[in-house]
Amino acid sequence: MNRMTRRAALGAIPAGLALPRVGLAISGEDAMRLRCRFADQDFTYVLDNHATTRDLVSMLPLELVIEDFSTNEKIAHLPRRLDEGGHVAFDDEAPGDLCYFLGWGNLAFFHDDYRYRGDLIRLGRIEGGLAPLLVRGTHPLRLTLQS
Repeated sequence: MNRMTRRAALGAIPAGLALPRVGLAISGEDAMRLRCRFADQDFTYVLDNHATTRDLVSMLPLELVIEDFSTNEKIAHLPRRLDEGGHVAFDDEAPGDLCYFLGWGNLAFFHDDYRYRGDLIRLGRIEGGLAPLLVRGTHPLRLTLQS
């Protein structure tokens, strides 16, 4: 019986390693960073490490259009929907969050308070201030992986 227990325990280790690490933010030099540029604004997001952000990164570089939406965010429409494997609830919403909106399949760049309602996947958080997101209007947007 001891032998079976040990074998079962050892067999479970690789299975546990294969589970996705949802919502894990990596800080420092190992973090993935998304560089955004529009209207002479250049800013960066530190990305969370999960399936949705990895899918976004696989599409880079991207040329999109960013536009004002509501009073608290800018949006940009992607050429296709992203993998939704990073979908987990969160309760620490903050201006500067970059999210993927499940309803339309677009990016949401929040520059003011918002509430998580179950329809967002947070992709990352802005580095630096919110000033770039306060530039009004519709502009070409370039997204690249910062090296």
